[in-house]
Amino acid sequence: MMKLTELTTAQLQRVIAIKEEIEALQSQINSLVDDTETPAPAAVKVRRKRRLSAAGRARIAAAAKARWAEFRGEPAEDAKPARKRRKISAEVRARLAASARARWRKAKAAGKTRL
Repeated sequence: MMKLTELTTAQLQRVIAIKEEIEALQSQINSLVDDTETPAPAAVKVRRKRRLSAAGRARIAAAAKARWAEFRGEPAEDAKPARKRRKISAEVRARLAASARARWRKAKAAGKTRL
């Protein structure tokens, strides 16, 4: 890089002209920035707290009490009796099995490996 003392008059005049252009542009930038307000930072979306209804809390509390009662071996209060599993006759089971075999036969004929 050349020293300022080694520059010619024409070069010094060009340096001064460029510096004045830079100052003019900087003043234009400053006037634009001063006229408009600086944009506010984007508002951070606050996550709303999830609320649980009183009935929901009651159900959870009742379930917890029932689990602890079962753990301790105590009879659960207001416990519903377990639903009995329905039994199907041998004839109905045979019909269901036959229809399942027919579905699989049809699917395998179509080249499928699953229904």
